[in-house]
Amino acid sequence: MKRIYFGIFSIAFIFLLSACSKEEDPQFRIMNQRIDKANVQIQTSGGNTININDVEGGQTTAYQSTSAGNIAVTAVIQNEPVSPTATFFAAKDTRTTIIIQTDNPPSIRIDQSD
Repeated sequence: MKRIYFGIFSIAFIFLLSACSKEEDPQFRIMNQRIDKANVQIQTSGGNTININDVEGGQTTAYQSTSAGNIAVTAVIQNEPVSPTATFFAAKDTRTTIIIQTDNPPSIRIDQSD
């Protein structure tokens, strides 16, 4: 009888551990280091497009979730003829900051953390 209880307890414990190890979707945010506002388009490998408009100069947006995969970023910056682009791979359990830099011409830097 003790073996049955031990077996049931062991199985329940294994299921509990596997439920706690759920991977989270990747997250990203936009940081605009320029003076002028920017409209940013995020295109996922699944074909979804996320538009984040009117990111003011010096502003950092809140994190948003996306699906894992290749991501293409395009920033249209007010009063700039050049629209910088960047690509990166968004993996599960990562956070990415897409930084619109003050370079001339403008550029995008990708910072990722686990």
